[in-house]
Amino acid sequence: MCGIVGVLGDHEAAPILVEALKRLEYRGYDSAGIATVEDGILDRRRAVGKLVNLSDLLVHEPLTGKSGIGHTRWATHGAPSVANAHPHQAGPVAVVHNGIIENFRELRTELDAAGFSFVTETDTETVALLTQLYMDEGAKPVEAAFKALDRLQGAFALAFLFSGENDLMVGARKGSPLAVGHGDGEMFLGSDAIALAPLTNRITYLEEGDRVVLTRTAATIFDATGAQVDRPMKTVQIGANRIDKAGHKHFMAKEIAEQPTVIGEAIGNYLGNDGSIRLPGDGLDFSGIDRLTMVACGTAYYACLTAKYWFERIARIPVDVDVASEFRYREPPIPARSAAIFVSQSGETADTLAALRYCAGKTDHILSVVNVPESSIARESDLALPIFAGVEVGVASTKAFTCQLTVLYLLALKAASDRGVIGAEQLADQVSALRGLPATINIALEADAEMRQAALRLAEARDVLFLGRGLMYPLALEGALKLKEISYIHAEAYASGELKHGPIALVDKLVPVVVLAPRDSLYDKTVSNMQEVMARKGRVILVSDRSGLEDAGEHVFARVEMPSVAEALTPILYAIPAQLLAYHTAVAKGTDVDQPRNLAKSVTVE
Repeated sequence: MCGIVGVLGDHEAAPILVEALKRLEYRGYDSAGIATVEDGILDRRRAVGKLVNLSDLLVHEPLTGKSGIGHTRWATHGAPSVANAHPHQAGPVAVVHNGIIENFRELRTELDAAGFSFVTETDTETVALLTQLYMDEGAKPVEAAFKALDRLQGAFALAFLFSGENDLMVGARKGSPLAVGHGDGEMFLGSDAIALAPLTNRITYLEEGDRVVLTRTAATIFDATGAQVDRPMKTVQIGANRIDKAGHKHFMAKEIAEQPTVIGEAIGNYLGNDGSIRLPGDGLDFSGIDRLTMVACGTAYYACLTAKYWFERIARIPVDVDVASEFRYREPPIPARSAAIFVSQSGETADTLAALRYCAGKTDHILSVVNVPESSIARESDLALPIFAGVEVGVASTKAFTCQLTVLYLLALKAASDRGVIGAEQLADQVSALRGLPATINIALEADAEMRQAALRLAEARDVLFLGRGLMYPLALEGALKLKEISYIHAEAYASGELKHGPIALVDKLVPVVVLAPRDSLYDKTVSNMQEVMARKGRVILVSDRSGLEDAGEHVFARVEMPSVAEALTPILYAIPAQLLAYHTAVAKGTDVDQPRNLAKSVTVE
């Protein structure tokens, strides 16, 4: 969600902060601001909307100083406005914050009684005022910040900047990620390594409950008990040249086009030359596992629903799939001889991380499927499985989703082999088909023009239905989600067989129905449901392979042809048309494809 960056540098901080914030735009935001210290004087600039508005403001009202903090805000408490934008300042302290302070109302009551007034609707202002209170009582800046942190309940990443202190910054994390960047005579703070990539590749990830006191020459870290600790510094490989559109109109278009490459990289990292499936570290033997629990949010949840089919069909392991935001509140019993798998693109999804912590000590194994190997979810797992998608900037997940599916499919094959459900010859056949998948996806991407034409029809609709059976049902859910996310068209997905149990009442000539129906074992049943739609004048957009399109009849409203592929791999392949339909519909409607309204890339608050 919100993005944080801090600089204690040798150069003017304002342009560095703005450039770093641009690299955090993918997280989603509605306002932005920076604060700097120059000759001991603390000052700030804030603007609503895109970062260009902040840049324009800084042209007319520049900020000087080589120490500063910056923030992109995704509104929680209080509507987007200049007053509610970060940094928040209270006397000698400025604060930027990602997360939610759950006890801010109680603290506001206390501060109000102490004579402090409030100028925002945010929970973050409470942190700044509380720090000011302790400084007014005589506490030094670091002591005051720590005393304020001791009072906070909830999830947060925080950075503090103080007037009169040109070489001091305080950071803290609890539930939201925060990283320290090490330079030569400079130090940095960032929500993630991407923000700091042009500045340094030497990163220290703060752990849960950590606090850090930064100067230009040192980072002193304290753990949740207050003890001084050492955290490892890692060299990360995220270069500035990797975060551009590479000639595409949008990041989403670029990331859709990258899928053959990144899926190939994921396959190559998990498959040996002999066709064996290699997991990181000590790996995992599935022969001692009788049940799986899979937990995720959003698109990652649909990846888990797809993987449920693979694990149950191929490996014969029963699987429970749950939405992370509901999972831990049910306090579900965790059976013996089980493993839990948590899927998250960022590895910082708050609800998924909370579900993982609920399972810690209850399940025999905790696995994670993540795109950020140094993330909290990865670090707290027994086994973390990177998906090798690379940086994904578009808020609507594309290549991360298909890479998640690829890794989960490989994991299902590994489980089937470990349990003796499939033999060496069958495994070799599955692996061979998988190796050919990137080339098949390249062919699917050539259907872009067909997708664009179909999308022009979708762009005129107010409501759209998606249908699929078996492995295509989770893909229908994902297709509907993608359309909603970036085109703002209401879309719903149903298992095809459920159509006559209620949703068919929605069908008329104004409601397009997207049917995902490869020529698989359930094709005939799906087409029967499609005929029910057409009998009621529904406009069907059929996505299938050549054989499926030929057998569908002549009354389909629009057709999109996909190449043929092994049935088990259809979810990965058919993600491509689902993404392209949503993308071209959004372009036709003129919406903000990469940063759709109200959404954030990484949901780090509950």
